[in-house]
Amino acid sequence: MLDQEMREPLFDYLDENFGKIRILEEKTIRGSRADVLGVLDGYFVGFEIKSDQDTYERLKTQVKDYDRFCDFCYIVVGASHRKHVAEHVPEHWGILVVTPEGVEMDRGADDNPSARFEDQITLMWKRELHRLLELNDCPKYPNKSSRFITEKLLLKVDHDLLKRQMTELIFERDYTVFDDQPTIAEKKVRRKKAINIKKAHSAKGKAADRARAHTTHYIGAGSRRKKNIKSKGSSI
Repeated sequence: MLDQEMREPLFDYLDENFGKIRILEEKTIRGSRADVLGVLDGYFVGFEIKSDQDTYERLKTQVKDYDRFCDFCYIVVGASHRKHVAEHVPEHWGILVVTPEGVEMDRGADDNPSARFEDQITLMWKRELHRLLELNDCPKYPNKSSRFITEKLLLKVDHDLLKRQMTELIFERDYTVFDDQPTIAEKKVRRKKAINIKKAHSAKGKAADRARAHTTHYIGAGSRRKKNIKSKGSSI
């Protein structure tokens, strides 16, 4: 099965078996991109998908990155990987197999001993960090960086309480608005759009000037000034 063919049955399985869950797709975690990050009440679950056409070439690095961000981790594979996939992931990782009939759990996931709360909190948007300050009666720090705010929250708030608050905010997250900290790639796209708009407006203005000159015999300021000087000269 292909990656995209595996996702819909996987999501159906998560809805049926994991209760209240919000699914984040293609989320950057350190040097990897998590295929699926499941947000539940008070913890994070990672799902790395390996379709029948995928190899294990990058899995070693991906395992390290998932282990830093997720409280529980699963590898989700097509049937062709079923026999040997356990050899490629740690024992605390769960194994889900997607077949044409549905999703089957070959092994459940255990608590991940390598999860780092310092990494998990970096999943929060800056506006959400400010909300966490508010929820915990902390100073607002309006001009401070996300890193500064994160350090204060980690220092002042019980981590179990903070994680529950974090996951609740992600449940409420509205992806129809832009995060107020665009990525470098997003900044480049926005700059390019701004330049193109400026060029379009400039071209539109020049076209309007040409049309005006053609229909009304408009004379630009420089030409008019030269004409006035010539007229004055001829009257002396």
